[in-house]
Amino acid sequence: MTTVAIPADQVDYLIGTAARAPSVHNTQPWRFYVSRYSIELYADPRRKLRVDPVGREMIISCGAALFGLRLAVRSLGYLPEVEMLPDPPRLLARVRLGAEAPMTDAEWRMLQALPHGHTHRGPFESRPLPAGLLAGLQRDAFAEGAMLALVDSALGYQRLADIVTAASRRQDLEPLARAEVRRWIRPVDSTARDGVPARAVPARPLPEWSDGQHGRLRQRDFGQGRGLGTLGAAGPPAAATAVLLTSGDRPADWLHAGQALHRVLAHAADRWVFASLYTQPMEAVAIRDLIRSRLTMPGFPQMLLQFGAARTTQATARRPPSDVIEPR
Repeated sequence: MTTVAIPADQVDYLIGTAARAPSVHNTQPWRFYVSRYSIELYADPRRKLRVDPVGREMIISCGAALFGLRLAVRSLGYLPEVEMLPDPPRLLARVRLGAEAPMTDAEWRMLQALPHGHTHRGPFESRPLPAGLLAGLQRDAFAEGAMLALVDSALGYQRLADIVTAASRRQDLEPLARAEVRRWIRPVDSTARDGVPARAVPARPLPEWSDGQHGRLRQRDFGQGRGLGTLGAAGPPAAATAVLLTSGDRPADWLHAGQALHRVLAHAADRWVFASLYTQPMEAVAIRDLIRSRLTMPGFPQMLLQFGAARTTQATARRPPSDVIEPR
């Protein structure tokens, strides 16, 4: 184990880069403790969704922040040494600076893509995905201990769409789920640096439809009839649908899923491809099990994604490093 000190003048940069990670409802449920030789990543249960009783979505979000921190360490010219789950359930990872090694071109491109990365809830463009991108995203997921399974058959897509539609409609009516959305959706004039801003939500729900292999899965009703969103709703369907899988369904697997998710999204954003993320139907273990069985998935579903091309640069706001660093 190395004993390279964390550069004091780079702490805000390291934490700020980690905090650019995607998180459910943009809750940013993480805290960091910085010591001389390590940075510790903690889950922040105060920001855990009430519809996430075991903290699965919270830990996936923290896994995404862990990948961002690793990428920031790489940009300083070091390999990150990561200790996973040293003291669960809150202390999720401890990161140290390892051996010196130059950043790769692929890592640099992902880092450069972070400022415009975002969850895409609006329409996509009609242009196709870059050749070879999906295979590259699958390699990204595998490198992080997860799998990205493409739903590329008409039967598989229709089965997934039926499950998502039924589950989402039922969950939209549940009082706890509705209260959770109201808690995290932000109005047009909000200056909050967390939650889902109105400009990231369609003015009305996108139409659910399928032409067989392609279509658009039902999205969460963030507006709840209040007209809060400002995004347009017209546009082509997603170019690809995928399920992010892990070999198990425990906290370590959720951390791997979060790291894989962020890596996949950063790689895609470098090519101006973004993803709609479908967390609502995945909140219930019974629905995740149903997706696994009906689509004969080779692992445990953790996230549904639909990819498409877009030229969008408005990244969702994040809290500053001072808000997420625990005082020494």
